Amino acid sequence: MTVKLSDLVKNYDLEIVHKSSDYEDIKITSSEINRPGLQLCGHFNKFVNERIQVIGTQEWHYLNSLDKNEIKVSLNKLFQYNIPCLIFSRNNKVFKEAHELAVKHDRTLLKSKEPTAKLMSKIVSHIEIDLAPTMRVHGVLLDIYGVGVLIKGRSGIGKSETALDLITNGARLIADDSVIIKNIDQKLIGRSPEITRHFMEIRGVGIIDIQKMFGVGYVMEEKNIEIIINLEDWDESKEYDRLGIVNNYENLLGINVAKFDVPVKPGRHTAMIVEVATKNYKQKELGYNPALELNARILKNK
Repeated sequence: MTVKLSDLVKNYDLEIVHKSSDYEDIKITSSEINRPGLQLCGHFNKFVNERIQVIGTQEWHYLNSLDKNEIKVSLNKLFQYNIPCLIFSRNNKVFKEAHELAVKHDRTLLKSKEPTAKLMSKIVSHIEIDLAPTMRVHGVLLDIYGVGVLIKGRSGIGKSETALDLITNGARLIADDSVIIKNIDQKLIGRSPEITRHFMEIRGVGIIDIQKMFGVGYVMEEKNIEIIINLEDWDESKEYDRLGIVNNYENLLGINVAKFDVPVKPGRHTAMIVEVATKNYKQKELGYNPALELNARILKNK
């Protein structure tokens, strides 16, 4: 996974002072950013040139204290390395010598109005999200009572209809049909593809816009996935969990997520069952398991 430098420039309104010949092909492979204070003093031991380089206020004042020839000497070796770019932050003046060296060594030179720490935080966050392990699943992602619930099941089993029923009861939609999931700091963050965000497909009705129909309070941009509800056709020969003492799990991107297999058949209020499963999960997370409580009562009355 990589992030295009040109995308970062567009997203964070970075001014292009000099564009290298390979600008459109530059890809960022690390979320870490380097402030080359030591490098400006000539120390390049273990220098990681693959990182974005940022001249913050401290580095800028150090360079500003030097004469023109010293600035050239200080920056020349840095530009000799194949760095993705050098950014002057906090709207600090880009030294003429830096521009000349960027042209000479064919390096991209940028400028930002943002304070150094804020700029670095934004870029690091953006890159970490883009570089995070990613998968796409067929399903619906909702926020139900603050819990991220991923509803899965075969096409046509009623995922969107169940989700719509839950939305009319206060749930919030994150994604319908296609859910993009990323493992960010060992948390599964789900979101919708940009093109289908806030839209749902309801068979027999067509495409509906949840935000326009119900209001902004019924949609979210992203949500941490905590449980999976797997809708499946009712199978008389299958023995379904009737106690719920122990959770089943499904592994997504290396993380185990609590999973509930919910059989679907005519007359069964699927949305209500999903809602109850979510509340029951929250109770268990808070330390109360009704199945264990019932079992304890039975043993006590024997």
